[in-house]
Amino acid sequence: MKVFLLFSGSGTMVVMTDRSQVDDQSFLAVLAGKGVEKFVAYEIPVPLARERYGHHFEKAEQELSADRPLRVLDYNGERAMRLFRFAELGAVLMHEPEGYTEQKSF
Repeated sequence: MKVFLLFSGSGTMVVMTDRSQVDDQSFLAVLAGKGVEKFVAYEIPVPLARERYGHHFEKAEQELSADRPLRVLDYNGERAMRLFRFAELGAVLMHEPEGYTEQKSF
């Protein structure tokens, strides 16, 4: 299981997955279905996420399954940013689908 702090165009959120990597295709497909295609992610150590989210973490963990590889722990970016210090997080991971960025002049 992995937990990530995601920064995307639609906001900041904390997600949990049973996939081993942030670039797992089924994980990316579920994120895309939620409107998150391009993002910057930091891995949150699972014990730290469990400690900070408590019962909410345990409930989300029980709901992870092969057909539900993603659970959102926190849609509130302000709360997520207050719960975790950058020094507590893993390396930065970035995902940008090929052809995603459009070049437009304003």
